Amino acid sequence: MRLPWRLGLALLLALTSRASGLDIPLEVEQLPTITAQTSGSVIAFPLEDTFTMRCEAKGNPTPEYRWTKDGQDFDPSQDSRIKTEEDSGGFVLQGKYLTLFQGRYRCYAYNKLGTAMSEETQLIVPAVPKFPKEKLKPIEVVEGQPVVLKCDPPEGVPPRQIYWMSIGLQHIGQDERVSMGIDGNLYFSNAVEKDSRKDYCCFAAFSAIRTIVQKTAMSMIVKSLKPDGQLNDTEAGAISTPGRIPSLLTPPGVQSEVHLVKGEELELECIAEGFPTPVVEWLKLGEKLPMRTNVKNYGKLLTIPGMAEEDEGKYMCKARNSVGEAVHYFDVLVEEPPSWLSGAPKSQLALIGEDVHIKCTATGKPKPAIVWRRNGQPLDDALITRSQVFEDAIVLHNARPEDSAVYQCEASNRHGTILANANIMVMNMPPVILSKGYQEYGAVRGGDVVLVCTVFGSPPPSISWKRLDTGAAVEGRERFSISQNGSLTINRAKKDDIGEYVCLATNTEGTSAITASVEVKEPTRIVQPPKDLEVLCGTNAKLECQVEYDITLMRDYKLVWTKDGKRVPVAFTEESRYFVDYGTLHIVNVNQSDEGRYTCTATTSLDQDTASATVTVLDVPDAPEDLELSEHKTRSVRLTWVPGNEHNSSVSEFVVEYEENQWVPGKWRQLQRVPGNQATVVLELQGHLNYQFRLYAVNAIGEGPPSGPTERFKTFPAAPDKNPENIRIQGHLPHQMDISWDPLLPVEHNGPGLEYKLSYRRLGVEDGWREHLVKRHSFSVKDTPTFVPYEIKIQSRNSHGWGPEPKVVTGYSGEDVPTAAPRDVAVELVNTTLLRVSWSRVPQATVRGHMGGYNVHWTRRWSLLQPDRLQEEKYSLSFPGNRSHVLVPGLRPYSEYRLTVNVFNRKGNGPSSDPVTFQTPEGVPEQVPILTASNAQSDSITLVWAPPFQAHGILTGYLLQYQPVNETLDVGDLREVKISESDTTQWLLRGLQGASLYRLHLSACTQAGCGPALSQEASTLTLAREGSWRLSQAVNASKSFHVIEGLEPGTVYTIRLMVKSLLDNASIFEDVIQTRVKGSAGLQDTISTQGWFIGVMCAVAFLTLTALTACFVHRNKGGKYAGTPPPPLPDMPSSDPVKEKEDLNPDEESQGGNEDTCEYSDKEPLKGSLHSLGMGGGSQDSLVDYADGDGTFDEDGSFIGVYSGHKQRGSVDEADVEAPVST
Repeated sequence: MRLPWRLGLALLLALTSRASGLDIPLEVEQLPTITAQTSGSVIAFPLEDTFTMRCEAKGNPTPEYRWTKDGQDFDPSQDSRIKTEEDSGGFVLQGKYLTLFQGRYRCYAYNKLGTAMSEETQLIVPAVPKFPKEKLKPIEVVEGQPVVLKCDPPEGVPPRQIYWMSIGLQHIGQDERVSMGIDGNLYFSNAVEKDSRKDYCCFAAFSAIRTIVQKTAMSMIVKSLKPDGQLNDTEAGAISTPGRIPSLLTPPGVQSEVHLVKGEELELECIAEGFPTPVVEWLKLGEKLPMRTNVKNYGKLLTIPGMAEEDEGKYMCKARNSVGEAVHYFDVLVEEPPSWLSGAPKSQLALIGEDVHIKCTATGKPKPAIVWRRNGQPLDDALITRSQVFEDAIVLHNARPEDSAVYQCEASNRHGTILANANIMVMNMPPVILSKGYQEYGAVRGGDVVLVCTVFGSPPPSISWKRLDTGAAVEGRERFSISQNGSLTINRAKKDDIGEYVCLATNTEGTSAITASVEVKEPTRIVQPPKDLEVLCGTNAKLECQVEYDITLMRDYKLVWTKDGKRVPVAFTEESRYFVDYGTLHIVNVNQSDEGRYTCTATTSLDQDTASATVTVLDVPDAPEDLELSEHKTRSVRLTWVPGNEHNSSVSEFVVEYEENQWVPGKWRQLQRVPGNQATVVLELQGHLNYQFRLYAVNAIGEGPPSGPTERFKTFPAAPDKNPENIRIQGHLPHQMDISWDPLLPVEHNGPGLEYKLSYRRLGVEDGWREHLVKRHSFSVKDTPTFVPYEIKIQSRNSHGWGPEPKVVTGYSGEDVPTAAPRDVAVELVNTTLLRVSWSRVPQATVRGHMGGYNVHWTRRWSLLQPDRLQEEKYSLSFPGNRSHVLVPGLRPYSEYRLTVNVFNRKGNGPSSDPVTFQTPEGVPEQVPILTASNAQSDSITLVWAPPFQAHGILTGYLLQYQPVNETLDVGDLREVKISESDTTQWLLRGLQGASLYRLHLSACTQAGCGPALSQEASTLTLAREGSWRLSQAVNASKSFHVIEGLEPGTVYTIRLMVKSLLDNASIFEDVIQTRVKGSAGLQDTISTQGWFIGVMCAVAFLTLTALTACFVHRNKGGKYAGTPPPPLPDMPSSDPVKEKEDLNPDEESQGGNEDTCEYSDKEPLKGSLHSLGMGGGSQDSLVDYADGDGTFDEDGSFIGVYSGHKQRGSVDEADVEAPVST
């Protein structure tokens, strides 16, 4: 009958079902679902304050709760000892009442639609474990017989551990003969006489509750097989324990069955008795033992962790000795608790009239039994009539709304129970959009944005999206996708995506829609991220983080700095070492704790960006640690240490220092340097010192702090290791030799009683050593010959012996001044300033000391140009070494000198030689100090200079060289003019080209040649129709400027301003100007903005005032202006045209006076206007010299005359403007 039933079930489940998984929003009415519960067996300790039994559920309407305890209704709210939880169905038990509430609990959550049921929970409240109080009789056993001391430990909270000890808490020894079983009993395979004792105690320890309990002590007496009165073992040799075939003390019988859950550890135990003591072996019949097998407790316990089905089978233990053997078989079965074969039954949402299949398939070993419930109750007959109920499935045909309920499936076997609640909802419902309408969504350009549209309906609605402005559907478009939950995702958002969107939900029951809007912002970007940084400890660090973000998100923008995942404590206080300024993190006074990975996170309400950098703190190394001295020897010891933290900079070396408490206690001095890759060194030490050592490490940053000192190490005294160094032999007096040396340092004495043996003898003479013992570090040998060589050696010694054999050094006795003067002194002139001096060397014996060299002294008595003027300029030079000639530089030409030579040594100078007198020849003169070019004309330039300060002879004249220079600074052929007059200081250079630049070189000459030249540059001028004067219109005296038109571009003009009076015409201003060349840059500023213009206006106003004052004086006195009329200028018209022009150009200001008014004249310039400036026939200055800016000339060469005081010479360029410059 089972086969057809199975086939029917399979056919039913194969039918197509439209029921879907249940995912109903909480806003919609739905069955209760338990979300949290206390399940399984739980242990609560009475010592705890409280224990909470949890039960939480969700549903609509909100679920209510009820409980059962041991199958009976249980209302926690009715017991004052229980506190119920307001927001759930749980309750809290007080610790002191826990024992009263032990039992099995189940929670039910219900509303008007149905009831959900929790798994059963067993609350266990263990009592404090105790051994029963009992009085135990002594156990007697014959020697060689087995015995078992039973423990019978109490139950308690696992884990539990058993110990056998004495009253004095000494462990009972265990071996192959005596051992404890897993049941806690102590087994003796055969007793021996030494097993007799009165304090066998069994202890049970429960670590979970920190409790150890002890059983009453047991006494065991082992009766000996020896006859009474036997005194020694020899006599007992004939009496021995008889052999006995092994038998098992545990387990009993020949075969047993073991059941355990898959994954647990298998424990099989065989403890045998017999004599001799049996040995236990383990086998698995038909195959080998698993590789995971462990044998413990002297071979009596077999364990296999993590048992699996393949480990099932028949296991055998065999106990044997020399007499026989015993065996036991174990049938091991691996079982499993219930589990869902294809998942727990699922909740479903079905339409009215559909068939609903609820499947509950569980597996386990043994096979689980399945029980069905509906809303926590057994299935009623009505449901069974309308549906099909199988062992592991229920089929609801033509489902109706009243079939909506919570269906429970519970599967159980002896190893456990599993429970599942399946919520079955049968309903038809139009779409309900649960998301808010008119929601605004923000996105960043290039990012993703999700528009939520949560919809519920039965049958499940179809969802679509479209743009509100265009009505076009977005599904299927690039970057747009609709998820299963109805949300619209826009990938890589663009500005074009801004707008409103409509979500439309439709099923067979109706339609619903909402609108949402999208705004696209600029993304947040870190444009200047922080960079990895290495910083010295104690300095300041800066980590930059510059961010660009959408300005409309400013209110939500924030920048956060973290270090290794933790927020940096930024604050603008004096105590804080961290502050942020415009995104930059400042770390003040960096220390080792600041090392790590720093991350800046720029966040807005829509996105964020992060950037990280590593800060590495560099510092001097930490002090070495764990200093240890080893390998102690007479004069050495090994020092070992553990290097400290290098702080990111490798140690280059270690410096070992020492301190000794005899000579300079408390002062640390360097002893040895050790490479940075070593951590041990052998220290070679001085004798007779009490050392202690320390060391410090050095890296690229600097020296680290020193370590702590080692213990003291004292060396034994010994003879000195070295002799004095730096022996100095000096002769401060002619008949005395002073010897001094650097003494040994106190730490180099190596023992007490240090002194020095000084030995000396004359070099090259058969003479013995003369010796002196001294304690100081100097000695004087008196009555020595003057400056003779000696051999000297110095050896150190102390009370423990002599130092090493000393080295011999050579020195001389005292010096005296030389006694001889150089002879045959001669001079030879190399040139006018260099002299070669030679002499005969003095005999070496007359030097009477170390030869220092020769001194040359010379005196310049007078210049041959001024023989009557005595100079007596004295000079000297020292030349080291024993030489016979030298070169003496720095002589002056055309002078008379006197010269002497003497030898010198360390003691002083010897006598001077006979003087030698000589004269130097003429030389070339020095450079002329000044050269100026003036009075430049179109074909000539006047040069003026000063004679050289030092002629070095009789001047014969000057050499003038000149060459043209073009616009590209290339020079032409060099031409020469020899000026033979030695006393002249000016020259008119003729035959030059007009408007050209020349480079001029002038040098003074004697018979010896010409000296260095002084250079100057000067330009010639171009005059337009020299001698042809033209008159302009009359100058308006009320204005401060005058315009001259009709001039030619790039031409030099002489401008003369005349004052016309009743008596004569006088010139009050004259200057040379040059108009601009066409194509030059035009003026950029008006005349009125130029500083020279303002100054010139002031000067003209002053001149006008002067003229008016002169008129006033003339009117009052009735006289005329004094002066001699100048000769007439060539081609100069009379003054009548001027008058005519005045008549032709009437002006109220210029014509407002009578005939006494001053008139302009061109007959005679004012004194000082031309000749007083030394300009000859015409001024060489241009009006441009008086301007601050460019000259003011029109393109056609017109000139606006504005007058002021004389300023630095300038040039006038050709203008490129179309109209005259106006003010």
